[in-house]
Amino acid sequence: MLAKANRLTSADDYRSVVRRGAKVAGAHTVSYLRSREAGSDARFGFIVSKKVGTAVRRNLVRRRLKAACHELVSEGITGVDVVVRALPTAAAADWAALRAEVRRAAHDRRVVRGSSSYSAGPVSAGSESSVGDGHA
Repeated sequence: MLAKANRLTSADDYRSVVRRGAKVAGAHTVSYLRSREAGSDARFGFIVSKKVGTAVRRNLVRRRLKAACHELVSEGITGVDVVVRALPTAAAADWAALRAEVRRAAHDRRVVRGSSSYSAGPVSAGSESSVGDGHA
């Protein structure tokens, strides 16, 4: 689970990131990223609409996205707000596909121009983790 310091909690925060943040589109998600002040915690928010599927399916997708973001926090990502919007195709996507998409968006250096505080390790597509396997 993401710590409170790593979560977007207000509607204004979500609105700010979605409206002013850079957009990175993938097959299963659209991620919006916005730089923050140096040294601040990375914060994440999730939008999973009813178009994704039943409540059970939406919650599974949300848990997988949260687990992928938790990995990024564990790796030391800082200085960015991220909102991940799940597309209807996310319902059929497996853990590895969602994880790879979130990592690809978070490591897109074009998104966080001029932010020296944004740091994250290199993307390692081959490293698998038991975190976020869909069983929360």
